[in-house]
Amino acid sequence: MALKLAIVGRPNVGKSTLFNRLAGKKLAIVDDRPGVTRDRREATGRLGDLDLVLIDTAGFEDVDDDSLESRMRAQTEQAVDDADVCLFVVDAREGVVPLDHIFAEVLRRKGGKVVLAANKAEGRAAEIGVAEAFSLGFGEPVALSAEHGEGMSDLFTALIAAAPDAYPDEDEAGDEDVEGDDEELSGPQVDPTLPLRIAIVGRPNAGKSTLVNRLIGEERLLVGPEAGITRDAIPVDWTWDGRPVRLVDTAGLRRKARVQQHLERLSTADTLRALTFAEVVILVMDANNAFETQDLQIADLVEREGRGLVFCITKWDLIENPAEKLAELKELSERMLPQLRGAPLIALSAETGRHVDRLMPAVFKLHADWSTKVKTRDLNDWLSMAVQRHPPPAVNGKRIKPKYMAQTKARPPTFVLFASRADQLPDSYRRYLINSLRDSFDLPGTPIRITIKSGTNPYAETEASDGRARPMTKRFRGAKPEKTPSWSTAGSGATAASAKPRTRSITVKAMKASIAEASGPAPKGLSAKGLAKVRTRLVRQTAAPAAKTGPQGATRSAAPKSGPPKAGAVKAKAPRPTGARPTGRPNSPKPAGPKGGAKGGPKSGPKNGKGRG
Repeated sequence: MALKLAIVGRPNVGKSTLFNRLAGKKLAIVDDRPGVTRDRREATGRLGDLDLVLIDTAGFEDVDDDSLESRMRAQTEQAVDDADVCLFVVDAREGVVPLDHIFAEVLRRKGGKVVLAANKAEGRAAEIGVAEAFSLGFGEPVALSAEHGEGMSDLFTALIAAAPDAYPDEDEAGDEDVEGDDEELSGPQVDPTLPLRIAIVGRPNAGKSTLVNRLIGEERLLVGPEAGITRDAIPVDWTWDGRPVRLVDTAGLRRKARVQQHLERLSTADTLRALTFAEVVILVMDANNAFETQDLQIADLVEREGRGLVFCITKWDLIENPAEKLAELKELSERMLPQLRGAPLIALSAETGRHVDRLMPAVFKLHADWSTKVKTRDLNDWLSMAVQRHPPPAVNGKRIKPKYMAQTKARPPTFVLFASRADQLPDSYRRYLINSLRDSFDLPGTPIRITIKSGTNPYAETEASDGRARPMTKRFRGAKPEKTPSWSTAGSGATAASAKPRTRSITVKAMKASIAEASGPAPKGLSAKGLAKVRTRLVRQTAAPAAKTGPQGATRSAAPKSGPPKAGAVKAKAPRPTGARPTGRPNSPKPAGPKGGAKGGPKSGPKNGKGRG
């Protein structure tokens, strides 16, 4: 059984630092100023092989009025009554002060087991303070340093001496180990009643701590008219209707621009951490100024974290017209937070207890919706109806076709939609699908995630690094680019992008046939490039030679081949003689000119009549 240990003492002696050291993690807020811790906080820890239930308390103040310090003292005394052993911490550097003697008298009147510890005992400066601690009357103090982890073995010995029943004997420990091995061999047993983690957040002085006290039925947390009393995120274990619940009361969240002090920044970070680890978040708002800008920002943060959200309106006993105010708040939540449409809204009074019984059923209903799983067949039936009712818009004249949908995880419900051109699907259509999912499967106020994906088109061509186009398939991803053969462009003018693997064999065969037709069988042992050169040379030799001109100016043509002309051949025309001038009629003399001369005879002189004599 774990030992319940309450860490008590006056302010600023290092109680929260020692609490974090024994818990093994930084749970409590630690600062140099005194009075940082106000509420008592519980956590589990371990020192050696000794299990501990730790209680961190506020610093003891000798006041007895209605102030905040008096209420903090009452919380400390309650922790002393609940603990098995009290660890009384003093400051070894400052020594024993009168407030230590006053608190020592309180502990002696309680009659519980007390272990005295002198913290900050590193170095010689603390030796005098350790010696002064003997005057408190609790025996030899344990010198330790919570910051540096010194003296933990001495503390373990002192706790075993103060509560020997908390440490099991060797025989009992051996029996427990054997039983544990039998349980492991029989199979792991999963506890179906895990506590539901609920974070209660809101602005300062909204009534969060009062609501927690009303739910659990005791004054567990500090409450009062002062704003910002709660600093730490205080977990409280509770049972509702036979189901375990862990309520986490958090510090009020203010606007980021107004958070100036270091201590308030630590409180805000602790609140955000509690919100992250929660399953359901209750947003507490004052009925007189609900849904302000800070409330909307907190609600949006909860939705982005994927947590279920319940709106809680407190101080409802101060509203004169509850029905009208409730309708106004519901309309405001639907209009200002459309991404959380249908989230439950509960109006109650934590001071009087009115309508408090409506809160937890709404929380468990939301948690069931948050953990829901939808069958794939039902999802695709819904998808076809949703697309028929409202098809996705065409982008750049091309339709977007939703094809398949499945749920990948719950808490929150997350879905994957496969569609063509997924990157071009507008956000408006995504919101339409989310709202339709909420309405069709009864998931009001539940955050829903939809991821749009598109499959890889195996016929889509992309530009490779070498300039060639190749299909984007798994076979070609990561493969080395093929070299472009030299024969693929020989004499054909084809580009590298249009070359195919069979082009080489077809081209070589055609060249060999052409060479065999022109000059016999092609030479053996030649490459494709050599065959191309031989073919080109033979084509030039067998082609019709161009006309040649002789020395006399006469034109000679190649002698025609003997034999009958082939069918369809065109008869070549006879060449025209260049020496004689053509006449109008064949074999007829030219008539004489008008100025004499024999008719048809040659000219007797120049054409212009000159040179006669």
